[in-house]
Amino acid sequence: MNKMKKTLIIGASNNPERYAFKAAERLLAHGHEIELLGLRPDTVFGKTIDTERKQYEGLDTVTLYVGPQRQSEYYDYILSLKPKRVVFNPGTENAEFESLLIQNGIEAEEACTLVLLGTGQY
Repeated sequence: MNKMKKTLIIGASNNPERYAFKAAERLLAHGHEIELLGLRPDTVFGKTIDTERKQYEGLDTVTLYVGPQRQSEYYDYILSLKPKRVVFNPGTENAEFESLLIQNGIEAEEACTLVLLGTGQY
């Protein structure tokens, strides 16, 4: 059994059709603690979608559901959180940000959170 990994979902959504919603659902189903950051305040699975960038403690993973064109506004914030890794889900790949993360000792992983969970690699 893998260790539970506190995960921040950036681009969180209350829309069941969105992959960020599905990731929140699956992370919880696998026993991981989640924090949610999105554009609109809401609640999903009993968790609040925050709209302000908080300093979450003890993060293992940040999983991105924000396209590369919007990521630069999150660079400093994510670096300040000091997660162990950042998962770039399909469509969020960003060589510039990945390089910045690696320079700061943070693992950058191009992968799909749902696939990682489904194959036991999360």
